[in-house]
Amino acid sequence: MRVPLVISLITLSHAAFAAPPVYRCDSAGKVSYSDRPCLGAQVVDATPTQGMDKMTGRSRKGRDVQIVEISAMFDKNVQPVTGRTHEEMNVLRHRIKLSPQDQSACSRLDDELPDLEAHAATATGAAKGRADVELFQARKRFFDLHC
Repeated sequence: MRVPLVISLITLSHAAFAAPPVYRCDSAGKVSYSDRPCLGAQVVDATPTQGMDKMTGRSRKGRDVQIVEISAMFDKNVQPVTGRTHEEMNVLRHRIKLSPQDQSACSRLDDELPDLEAHAATATGAAKGRADVELFQARKRFFDLHC
């Protein structure tokens, strides 16, 4: 079918706009933020602003923001064909350059991470330590694979 090829070609040019997660790390009372996971990290929403428009109607958005907006409109228009949301398409754009094995590993981690995060959030005592380590290892693997 021709549509996936067209979508793949168009999405390749926008691969750089998938924002990695930002982790809040607290080590011995010192807080730091990183794109690398750490033990006991909390994921922080660090979505950048999308520019602004003047009251005159002239757009004052940078080229990168314009590309993201065009990509979102494109994704909305092809969603009936692809069945994927804008966020899912961004993930595909980012992962298209990965090997099939790494793509598969990323998909497995996509399924595992929410469960590990929920378990780490509710665990107590020694189970909390084990849950934090498991979550850290999964996040590190996710980071190392460039998911």
